[in-house]
Amino acid sequence: MDRFRFEQAIAAIDAANADDPHTLVWAGEERPKELLHAELMTHWVHRLDPEAGEAQLLAARAHHLRRWALPRDGYPDGRAGYLRWRKDLNRRHQQDVAELLAPLGYDPVEIARVQEIIAKASRDTDPQVQTQEDALCLVFLQTQFTALADRLGDDKTVEVLRRTLAKMSPAAQVDALGLPLSDRERSLVERARA
Repeated sequence: MDRFRFEQAIAAIDAANADDPHTLVWAGEERPKELLHAELMTHWVHRLDPEAGEAQLLAARAHHLRRWALPRDGYPDGRAGYLRWRKDLNRRHQQDVAELLAPLGYDPVEIARVQEIIAKASRDTDPQVQTQEDALCLVFLQTQFTALADRLGDDKTVEVLRRTLAKMSPAAQVDALGLPLSDRERSLVERARA
């Protein structure tokens, strides 16, 4: 790995995500949402796969690159609209990361690998993609679980959690149970696992 080039890429991704107008409070500090998510994704990928390679780490950092630029409210309500938005968003993330990496000297094969991991198309056969999915689910549980449960109510949240847990490896599910969850959240996870 060319460490200097990698650090330039991380800095470029972080600079793009630092413009996020949406914020989350984390450890008492208000942070740009996608910048925080990228940092947490990187943490989880390192924890889940200590041997994670450059493409895997770049994909973790850029998984939701400039997500706010394609807002959900530009799509119809309901599951079909949500799925179309997610598909378009994923394509956008792949395009945006290519535009950041190419000027730094990443070749088309390296960029394509980062895009493959971001796309998560081969989760069942690609351990790096599964690690990406695991990290994404763990970040969701860390940062969005409470708000989701408050918005959807317990029963719908359990359904979301069932779909989330089904995408996770057994090891990541154990990590999920180790998160500092409230009694309500832990109860919802247990219901989803039953």
